[in-house]
Amino acid sequence: MHLTFSYFGAVLLLQSQVDVLSLLIRQTSPTAKTVLFVLFIFSVGSWGIILSKMLLLRRVRRESEVFWRIFRKGKSLSEISTACESLRFTPLVPVFNAGADILGRTASSFGAIQRTIQRTSSAQLTLLETRLTFLATTAAVAPFIGLFGTVWGVLNTFTSLSNASSTTLRAVAPGIADALITTAVGLLTAIPAVIFYNQFANQIRNVGGELDELQVDLLAIKEGDGI
Repeated sequence: MHLTFSYFGAVLLLQSQVDVLSLLIRQTSPTAKTVLFVLFIFSVGSWGIILSKMLLLRRVRRESEVFWRIFRKGKSLSEISTACESLRFTPLVPVFNAGADILGRTASSFGAIQRTIQRTSSAQLTLLETRLTFLATTAAVAPFIGLFGTVWGVLNTFTSLSNASSTTLRAVAPGIADALITTAVGLLTAIPAVIFYNQFANQIRNVGGELDELQVDLLAIKEGDGI
């Protein structure tokens, strides 16, 4: 019973906060509405990237674990390549295939193999980093866009007060609220972008470490110490 009351209390509190926010947005100036619309575009774009990257990197992580199990149990390069055909998301497979292809050429040199693996690894990491720039841009720009709306609102407030016959809290409050809401929305837009950008960058960095480990293993095969 206590949990039920707590749940409904939280719902009512959230609904009241949403109502207050919607009321403030309806009362904002055209400039503030423009700023909020720009921040809304950044927010929607950021969350779209966040959700897609979360799903992609989760698949990459799972398939990478499968790849390493196959790689360590494999008896030949062709056997490993065949067993990894169903793995479509992990960048380890394209890098392995590129390395296995050039390893199969008897005339391939140690440096040629290394350059091929490094080029393929770099291309795969670039694919994983696609659209992360938008998250970084949102994290850096959104607070300043919100601050612009705040500064503009404060300037309008003081301009209107300079022409007023009397200054009261009731006359100042709407302009200040109009100004501060853009900063709040700017922070709400930027904070998730910062958090998830750092998280994704760390995960991609870990993938890069796995690619380096795979390169070492493939070069060891060239030297005759591996499969």
